[in-house]
Amino acid sequence: MEVSQLIELMNAVSEAGLTDFCYEENGVSVKIKKHPEKKIVASAPVEMIAPSAVAAPAQIPAAAPTAKDSDAAEEIGGNTVKSPLVGTFYSASAPDAAPYVQVGDTVKKGQVLGIVEAMKLMNEIESEYDGTVKAILVKNGDLVEFDQPMFVIE
Repeated sequence: MEVSQLIELMNAVSEAGLTDFCYEENGVSVKIKKHPEKKIVASAPVEMIAPSAVAAPAQIPAAAPTAKDSDAAEEIGGNTVKSPLVGTFYSASAPDAAPYVQVGDTVKKGQVLGIVEAMKLMNEIESEYDGTVKAILVKNGDLVEFDQPMFVIE
């Protein structure tokens, strides 16, 4: 079978609306399969909204460290453990697990205080100091910024 004949055969199969075709001649086999086209059907007309008309989300979590966080850490006094990266803070290893630390707990240098999730990686936040947890400045699920105060240890 010549290439031109093969092309004619392909066009004929396509025009006939066939999705499968097999042809065999003199030990040569030709199989043609056409995947049906996917059609997108809109159920209702789509209305375009100008960007300025879009309402702001009702709740936007505070992500950036504020002067209030730094002031609170300074007011309490002690050593501040800051976030080493941007991400989501978790106080426990699982939603139903007990928090790593609570205010009043005694901690050792290297002890895990919490987790910051960044790009689907869980990063343990370890205490840089021995002492007692005087304040936890972030809540479970809060977004934290780089260098944001998270714990005060005295």
